Amino acid sequence: MARRILITGASIAGNTAAWWLGRAGLDVTVVERAPAFRDGGQNVDVRGIGRAVLREMGLERAALARGTGEEGTAWVDAEGRAAARFMTDALGPDGPTAELEILRGDLARLLHEAARDRAAFRFGDSVARIDADGEAARVTFASGATEPYDAVIVAEGVGSATRERVFPGENDPRWMDLTIAYFTIPRTAGDDRLWRWYNAPGGRSVSLRPDRHGTTRAMLSIQQRLGGEEAWDAGRQKAFLRARFADAGWETPRVLAALDDANDVYFDVLRQVRMPRWSRGRVVLTGDAAWCATPLAGIGATLAITGARVLAGELARSGDVPAALAAYERAMRPMVEQAQGVPKLAPRLMHPRSRLGIRLLHAALRAASPPALRGVAGKLFGGQRAEPDLSRYEDGRAGATA
Repeated sequence: MARRILITGASIAGNTAAWWLGRAGLDVTVVERAPAFRDGGQNVDVRGIGRAVLREMGLERAALARGTGEEGTAWVDAEGRAAARFMTDALGPDGPTAELEILRGDLARLLHEAARDRAAFRFGDSVARIDADGEAARVTFASGATEPYDAVIVAEGVGSATRERVFPGENDPRWMDLTIAYFTIPRTAGDDRLWRWYNAPGGRSVSLRPDRHGTTRAMLSIQQRLGGEEAWDAGRQKAFLRARFADAGWETPRVLAALDDANDVYFDVLRQVRMPRWSRGRVVLTGDAAWCATPLAGIGATLAITGARVLAGELARSGDVPAALAAYERAMRPMVEQAQGVPKLAPRLMHPRSRLGIRLLHAALRAASPPALRGVAGKLFGGQRAEPDLSRYEDGRAGATA
């Protein structure tokens, strides 16, 4: 059985894997480039099998308690009037707002707090090199230390440097023609418990979402072809946003006024990670480093939690590391491929370029929102997933206790 495991990345996938591997009695170390645990981030939701994993961990209730309190989603016009509403209490867990809506940082912290007693955490360091042989993966850290591990789990983000070091040139990204900026702005009296989505001509949208920290989470989106904006420095990206959204209307002036003071701006051009394989020898990818489906899929956190659970389960079950990693990939591929199947047309449909297109979008959403069509809306925003069978891991605990 693999005994020493290194996980690089201390966010949702990394912390989940650390918890399960530590529970199975393995010796787990998590290395994270940041000098301390990183809070922050925008809304994520956890649905279906992801909630089942949290329930197994005894964390589902705590996650619900730390949720954003978002009660539904409303598409609004320039005057702030709702053109269509989807309320969670009417649609159930599969509407655009899930029952378990939580900030990325709040979920990662909850998982980190649970994993700290089961794994060692090394902040302010990173993987510089991995040399593998048949017996171990020898990891050289940026700090200069070199240590052998039975397996290395890369649980980093979409731009994972460790992935590119171990699997050079293998990622064939699928660009989604959507540029998004997320950041936190001051809350005002007019902010409610809804995710308010406003469309402006030119393929633009502005979203405001509640949190439980006394602030509001803003999102600016532009449907456009790839232009290299993700590589610009922060100043140029902010100037780009101000220019593109200057005449957008609704509450956009308020959002742009808060942009310069926001210290958590995340700007990205959305792309999926498409890897032909997730493991090489004793090194394996999980979470966004393996399969980022983008926020368009609405299942990123669920995939991260589920993938970490399956990977830990296979490593706990088998002493043959390459065989365990192959079994993990077989179990997770169907769910990931389904999640990545979101059509590139989706961003264009949700970001009309003309006022007529916006009116047609609102009409279509309004038609899908009455109670009689709840099932249709549920299939549109949620639906069945090709989920792995978690029951096979119930006894894979290496003699550990819960």
